[in-house]
Amino acid sequence: MFINDVEQCQWIRQKFETPGVMKFTNEEKRTLLARLVRSMRFEDFLARKWSSEKRFGLEGCEVMIPALKTIIDKSSEMGIEYVIMGMPHRGRLNVLANVIRKELEQIFCQFDPKLEAADEGSGDVKYHLGMYHERINRATNKKITLSLMANPSHLEAVDPVVQGKTKAEQFYRGDTAGKKVMSILLHGDAAFAGQGVVYETFHLSDLPSYTTNGTIHVVVNNQVCYRRRGHNEMDEPMFTQPLMYKQIHKQVPVLKKYADKLIADGTVTLQEFEEEIAKYDRICEEAYTRSKDNKILHIKHWLDSPWPGFFNVDGEPKSMSCPPTGISEDLLTHIGNVASSVPIKDFKIHAGLSRILRARLEMTKNRVVDWALAEYMAFGSFLKEGIHVRLSGQDVERGTFSHRHHVLHDQEVDKRTCVPMNHLWEQQAPYTVCNSSLSEYGVLGFELGFAMASPNALVCWEAQFGDFHNTAQCIIDQFISSGQAKWVRHNGIVLLLPHGMEGMGPEHSSARPERFLQMSNDDSDAYPEFTEQFEVSQLYECNWIVVNCSTPANYFHVLRRQILLPFRKPLIILTPKSLLRHPEAKSSFDEMVSGTTFQRVIPENGLAAHAPHEVRRVIFCTGKVYYDLVKERKNQDLEKQVAITRLEQISPFPFDLLKEELEKYPGADLVWCQEEHKNSGYYDYVKPRFRTIVNHIRPIWYVGREPAAAAATGNKNTHLVSLRRFLDTAFNLEAFEGKTF
Repeated sequence: MFINDVEQCQWIRQKFETPGVMKFTNEEKRTLLARLVRSMRFEDFLARKWSSEKRFGLEGCEVMIPALKTIIDKSSEMGIEYVIMGMPHRGRLNVLANVIRKELEQIFCQFDPKLEAADEGSGDVKYHLGMYHERINRATNKKITLSLMANPSHLEAVDPVVQGKTKAEQFYRGDTAGKKVMSILLHGDAAFAGQGVVYETFHLSDLPSYTTNGTIHVVVNNQVCYRRRGHNEMDEPMFTQPLMYKQIHKQVPVLKKYADKLIADGTVTLQEFEEEIAKYDRICEEAYTRSKDNKILHIKHWLDSPWPGFFNVDGEPKSMSCPPTGISEDLLTHIGNVASSVPIKDFKIHAGLSRILRARLEMTKNRVVDWALAEYMAFGSFLKEGIHVRLSGQDVERGTFSHRHHVLHDQEVDKRTCVPMNHLWEQQAPYTVCNSSLSEYGVLGFELGFAMASPNALVCWEAQFGDFHNTAQCIIDQFISSGQAKWVRHNGIVLLLPHGMEGMGPEHSSARPERFLQMSNDDSDAYPEFTEQFEVSQLYECNWIVVNCSTPANYFHVLRRQILLPFRKPLIILTPKSLLRHPEAKSSFDEMVSGTTFQRVIPENGLAAHAPHEVRRVIFCTGKVYYDLVKERKNQDLEKQVAITRLEQISPFPFDLLKEELEKYPGADLVWCQEEHKNSGYYDYVKPRFRTIVNHIRPIWYVGREPAAAAATGNKNTHLVSLRRFLDTAFNLEAFEGKTF
């Protein structure tokens, strides 16, 4: 054993090598046989009824079902109330039927090619679906909840998601030792060895705020078990493994082997065995008959993480409105004061940090916030309302850019820390801020799972730089972007992705907003109907929200809106780097007090707005480049001729507000300006939508960097030259004269 701990080695030896440890009573043997009957006859039934359908059956490893049921029985006996499971597609239908105990007719009707889909999503194949079930465990007569997580074909991708959901369920129950909630992960041996996310997930096992106090891993070892068919039922394994499959075809099924043994030693009779088979076959046939009555597939019947009471009984939001996201000035002041203090006595902080806290106090007195303080106020306001806030990622406690400092460290006592956010009020929700392991794929999956457990929590994952989210692309593509469409699973996770072209090179510049926008499901060519509820209903219809805020106040509001909405959607925020300390990037309390809200678009409000018919150009932009544009406009004395409008919420596209802006300036050139290269950033997304608003009559010109293979240059001078070039174009009012769009 490759374990350095002698005590652990001895424990394993004792459990496996004690003589007679695997002896069963006759009653246990009969239970095991009955479970094997169900495991095997279920697969036989599917094979008979749907011989040409993929189902990723369990043939060759049918013993997995009684093994899982025994694990759950023993766990229930020891006090476990909730088991969360993740597994690949092989054997999934069998687990749903015989472990989770999904109604058989619900499984069988999935094979009906005429089954119509309900309206609630695009759905997924049957061997990816999940399930949540509260039932009585027959062995212990105790209530137990089982949740099998829905997952994609990407093997092992569900591992960290299961762990995150398990951690959340433990957290909300106060189950710090993992005595009430546990996870089981099933693996194929090749995927277990080959997929790196397995090890990223293991790496979280002992980290504070990530540990689930242990997981049971069941590895289907194909050297011990085997796969009676190929990769799926349509596959012919003899093409590539002829000798091995000649041996497999000679294998006597485990059910026959075990039944023969029990009959031989008198534990059961042949008649009892045959009756057990006939009984389960009859159950399957009756369920098959009932399944023909199911004409519509409701994906919500396969939901793995329900939120009781959050939606109406039919699963719809309780309203289609969102209250204002501002808070009282007293609350802003109180949070600002705590954010500027050290709530623990005799706690010595770093001198540099003292300066930061003094600056925060000064801002609070002056009724202004920077980015870090605005975030503090959003988080703090939720804690007062009983909403748990969790912020996770690499170096999030301090902040990649040394701006956050949510965990203070005593300079004289090792490992003595203070989290002022947890000292705001005597009665408040807890704040969890935790530095993760050096992982994106595993940690983002974990936080997604954590966010599944409850809608009443703000769960944020922050990339060290936005560029690094692509090592978690599987979680983004398969779970976050499409999770609701496939599995009717709402999720309010927030991705904080530092983004901005600042000459820091191709891996420290771009969060690749174009990828998130390409996966947004709003239609660029459909001119929407503007109703009173347009803003909220548009958010409800989208698959996720993409924003790039230009002010701390708007960042504060979009975080607040995330919880105040009557539903949950993933929120992708392109967060700043240099703007964290930009003297102009500050907001007044007036923009955050009660009655204020998130601004999807921030229109021009200077000289150009007062005489819109004299404006020759309107520049639309998003994020940091706004500050470069405003500075350049002032330098060129074009504040009357050029209006600059900020698009803060990029997707779903704010058609209604931009229509107002476009109509305000009927004689002006329309320009989209971005600091990103033309083949990245936002232009390909915004261009057709702007054109839809103007009925394809007015062009929307591009100003920005040229197309490029890399996200950004690594040369500081090249960066500055290209910035100068596109700023010159942006304010050259003759730049597009005579050009064809």
